Amino acid sequence: MKIIACYSNKGGVGKTATSVNLAHAYAAAGHSVLLCDLDPQGASGFYLRVKPSKKLTDARFFEDVARFTKSIRASDFEGLDVLPANMTFRDFDVFLSRMRNARSRLKKALISAGSDYEVIILDCPPNFSTLSENIFKAADQIVVPVIPTTLSERSFDQLVGFFDANKLSKKKLTAFFSMVQQRKTLHLETMDAMRKLYRKRFLHSSIPFAADIERMGQNRAPVSEFAPRSAASLAYQKLYDEMENGVVSKR
Repeated sequence: MKIIACYSNKGGVGKTATSVNLAHAYAAAGHSVLLCDLDPQGASGFYLRVKPSKKLTDARFFEDVARFTKSIRASDFEGLDVLPANMTFRDFDVFLSRMRNARSRLKKALISAGSDYEVIILDCPPNFSTLSENIFKAADQIVVPVIPTTLSERSFDQLVGFFDANKLSKKKLTAFFSMVQQRKTLHLETMDAMRKLYRKRFLHSSIPFAADIERMGQNRAPVSEFAPRSAASLAYQKLYDEMENGVVSKR
């Protein structure tokens, strides 16, 4: 089983759209997938038409694997299940800060609840917190969308600095450029500079700024379901191909 965390310490970079479309791509490829919506806003669940959980009445579900498992819901797509968010997830940090061996408990809960899954994808809240630090330790891979602008570049620098300061493994970090506008000189220059600075961290694949991604909220489905031939759908497929197989798809 592989645990993939989709994370950014900056909001509005396409993190949730990436989580949903990657989860769908893994499921479409034949993997059994669990998408855990850890953001109290519950956007991943909303996109997949899964209502917020009422059974997870507090953040202590990490101590109750049975309750965790019962809260998992099937999506409309074969092979893709969802652990929907709950507003009480905002209390994660308080709970984790009081928990002994939080890292082992978090990973143990994910593994126990996800024993039937090949891939677990975590849609994470956009901040530095006790929860995010525990996710960094529990995840096998951390996928980071980066808009090629000055503020997003600064946010990624802060993330790398956080990993250095806390002696976390930077090998887990896999970044890619999101919401790219090829007509913008700033985007092209930023992408070039960051690829040179972080040669091993950035994937070749990138996700364009596209109206079809914004329409996910209207259609409440992954892009490939309602716009399969769109640039956005093809870009997410290439992102999946590169992550899973180490190659950039020509599709």
